[in-house]
Amino acid sequence: MTAIALTIAGSDPSGGAGLQADLKTFHQFGVYGEAVATLITVQNSVRVSRVEVLAAELVCQQIEAVVEDMPPGAAKTGALGSAAIVHAVAQAARYFEFPLVVDPVLFSTQGQPLLAPDAARLLAEELLPLAALVTPNIPEAAALTGIAIEGLDDARRVAIRLREMGARAVLLKGGHLPGDAVDLLLVGSAWHEFTAERIPTPHTHGTGCAYSAAITACLALGMALPEAAARAKRWVTEAIRTNPGLGRGAGPLNLHAGIL
Repeated sequence: MTAIALTIAGSDPSGGAGLQADLKTFHQFGVYGEAVATLITVQNSVRVSRVEVLAAELVCQQIEAVVEDMPPGAAKTGALGSAAIVHAVAQAARYFEFPLVVDPVLFSTQGQPLLAPDAARLLAEELLPLAALVTPNIPEAAALTGIAIEGLDDARRVAIRLREMGARAVLLKGGHLPGDAVDLLLVGSAWHEFTAERIPTPHTHGTGCAYSAAITACLALGMALPEAAARAKRWVTEAIRTNPGLGRGAGPLNLHAGIL
């Protein structure tokens, strides 16, 4: 049977992030992709100039349509835009019979807000407790917990806090810390570390989207979470290393990178 993965995310017309990047990633892992749009952006590698958030009812109807007919083996969220959409997704997710990966996208690569401040609180209260995995970067994890992160010890404390907030597992991405990119995965009481050499390039647009999408694809294929995260980390590192150098700013990854 064909594995299916679902993304609930915003649209990036430049194709490097959001649901476009998620679908490309699903395809690369041999998984059939479904996509529910939450918001429309006007953006490229140098700017985000407009964000239009869709009606929560429309988002909910999209989710209902795909789940009732072609239920996925795993799903992920990306940029959700508003408190109303966060609430709608959380209400739908209560009935999911498949794991949900929550990528708490708060800002674009260029720093444009993609989630209203009141929605971030609601995400922590309503969506995190439904997450099989939450995948924040350092600024997102700090914003969700109110705890500053200056090193790996802080990162471990914050990962534990995020699990206390309800997420069943936490992948805290360390790309914003100095040195090698060290990601921490907390599953139950077990810690896993995934380390990759930092690659000197500005072309990292959509890294978080692709990383969480790769994990979601692997979960849809039936992999255990530590294996899924490890495989996704290897792939996204290669995608950064082999980026095509497109755009005048923060360009996209190589979303056609081979699976390692």
